[in-house]
Amino acid sequence: MDAFKGFGKSLTSLGGQIAPMASRTFQYTKEQLGQAEDKTQLPPDYIDLEKRVDALKAVHQKMLAVTSQYAHEPYDYPPNIKETFSDLGRTVSEKVNLLSTATSPAEAQAALTAPPSAKPQPKTFAHALARASLSGSQALHQQHSGAGEDPLATALEKYALAQERVGEARLAQDAQIQSRFLAGWNTTLNTNLSFATRARKGVEKARLTLDAVKARVKGTTWKLGATPRADTLDDHELSNEAQEEIERAEDEFVTQTEEAVGVMKNVLDTPEPLRNLAELISAQAEYHKRAYEILSELAPVIEGLQLEQEANYRKSRENAS
Repeated sequence: MDAFKGFGKSLTSLGGQIAPMASRTFQYTKEQLGQAEDKTQLPPDYIDLEKRVDALKAVHQKMLAVTSQYAHEPYDYPPNIKETFSDLGRTVSEKVNLLSTATSPAEAQAALTAPPSAKPQPKTFAHALARASLSGSQALHQQHSGAGEDPLATALEKYALAQERVGEARLAQDAQIQSRFLAGWNTTLNTNLSFATRARKGVEKARLTLDAVKARVKGTTWKLGATPRADTLDDHELSNEAQEEIERAEDEFVTQTEEAVGVMKNVLDTPEPLRNLAELISAQAEYHKRAYEILSELAPVIEGLQLEQEANYRKSRENAS
């Protein structure tokens, strides 16, 4: 018997949940078909808050759709190149150190293809440039038969080392953006704005319930294919019980609206998104500043090699004539 009583209570509870849900569904359907006579209007200030929250959500979604690339290392890695396992085995700096001790072409080749000492090297555009430059440098060195070093080979090696440093600066930027911008904006989108969405759904649910109650107690209940009854009751003709039911629904609607207003204002007023954006800009600025410094240090060195080669070229031409 106890089991049957428990089952009966469960059915009663379920029925209590289904009935309000069904009434809200009917009310929503009426409104969509233009059959609702008296739809409770939301306050203008509330509607304005909804529009601002929707705009904030759209901003977060669009920005994150682009900036999420910072969480994917090879976002600027050239799709047309094919690097082997040995190409990615060691850093450019490590290979240069190994090459500096090589005494023959065979040892130089072994240095270039040395087994990896750690995880594969990053797949960024700057790192790819560094590896390509070092490979080109060694190709020229191995075929150079004149006195001294090949100036272009020397320049390419220095460029390779610089580009590796630029690549490391880019990875540092990405790490900062992930922790200081992406994490914050994802939290705002998936938590704060989700709370606002949930609160707004609570308001819509309370409004539909209120209007459904009004329609039922006033005799304007609607059925598919039918029109509202003409003999509806005015507010002063309602029974005390009906008026109390409407008042309870109105109180719930007001409560839900006030709570939603508070949640939406909190989401709109928090300075966190702007703080996160400042962090994004700071990380980008630091990366570009570091890249500028690295290349600015390299530029006069390469220019010096160029001027020296031009001078040697002019001298050789003069001697030849």
